[in-house]
Amino acid sequence: MSKISRFVHWVSFHDNRFFLIVNQQWRCRFFDFFLPKVTHLGGATFSLSLLFLFILFLPGSIRQSAIVALASIILSHLIVQLIKKLSCRQRPYLSLPDVHTCSNPLKDYSFPSGHTTAAFAIGVVFAIHYPILAATIIPLAILVAVSRMYLGLHYPTDCIIGAIIGTTTSILSVIVFPY
Repeated sequence: MSKISRFVHWVSFHDNRFFLIVNQQWRCRFFDFFLPKVTHLGGATFSLSLLFLFILFLPGSIRQSAIVALASIILSHLIVQLIKKLSCRQRPYLSLPDVHTCSNPLKDYSFPSGHTTAAFAIGVVFAIHYPILAATIIPLAILVAVSRMYLGLHYPTDCIIGAIIGTTTSILSVIVFPY
């Protein structure tokens, strides 16, 4: 077995292992109630609605940050959709036994996590522009990632790469659209 094959096997083993810990061993009433709500913070409806409300109704620098975050989310989702089409990775609930999942789970490809990407694409822009908010915004983005695993919809690597894409497009957007 080549070094690359061993590395891929190692990553896959630990990806499945950590996914199952979050999805099965972290089960509790609080998470069962809270995480299905938190996951929507990274959904398209919430993300885009929030940004458009900020752009339309808030003044000055918050409005500018929302415009930069919108650029970040558009770029990040173009990247995510391209990678999803190329990777064709099945969601965990479709490929692993006994996975806890939500009602009406998504059926498109798993890699990378679009919800996690969106949470970081927006959150990092606002964390850069308003550092005092970073201690709240970044943990919320991380909770979105955890919720995706808890709900059986994504592997840890889906969420890690989503966070990297969202963070990268945020930084690029802040550089390209300074104010």
